[in-house]
Amino acid sequence: MTLLRDRDLARAFDHASRTYDRLTGLNPGYRADLLRSARRLRLPRDGAGLHLLDLGCGTGASTRALLRAAPRARITAVDASPGMLRRALAKPWPDTVRFLHLSAEELAAADEGPFDAVFAAYLFRNVSDPDGVLGSVRALLRPGGRLAVHEYSLGGSPAHRALWTAVCQGVIIPAGTLTGDRALYRHLWHSVLDFDTAAAFTGRLTRAGFTGARALPLAGWQTGITHTFVAAAGEAGR
Repeated sequence: MTLLRDRDLARAFDHASRTYDRLTGLNPGYRADLLRSARRLRLPRDGAGLHLLDLGCGTGASTRALLRAAPRARITAVDASPGMLRRALAKPWPDTVRFLHLSAEELAAADEGPFDAVFAAYLFRNVSDPDGVLGSVRALLRPGGRLAVHEYSLGGSPAHRALWTAVCQGVIIPAGTLTGDRALYRHLWHSVLDFDTAAAFTGRLTRAGFTGARALPLAGWQTGITHTFVAAAGEAGR
């Protein structure tokens, strides 16, 4: 299967935005795991005085997790899909949160930042040039700024691939088919199988100039399937 990319993927997310929150709600622990990953940024003083970036915010579930982890921070949330952003904007937010229609690739040229921390959930599988986006993120971070990536990234065991395929074929793709979004959820299945393992993505972070890169597992059925990756920007960051 050819994976969806760029505008095709943004259009698929636009269409799926109507039912996206309902479908992700079927995933046990979806929002709790986002919060766990956001808290792994270990931001001091509830984020007071900090400017945070939620990169690929979707309908705002990751933004809500970041806000709960750092309620006193200023948050900029961006996404390439206008449909997903409309769903996010329809929800109540404090004045410290703002949303922008930008892709990850466009952010570097948008004169945003610098940021004290970046949170990216379910993003890097979906970009055409993950190394380029990581370079942009590092440049947008203050030196020593923190990065947390919450991502489907398999642990490398054949059992993890088999479980992911079983969940996709038995639950995710049938549910997506009912909403008219089969192509997007087939993309999800294959994008995870094709993406870096947890060890490989940790290495990618290190090669991009991040320090202290680690892959931290998440509990429940997603153990070995979803990880939080934490790292810090080196001194060459913006």
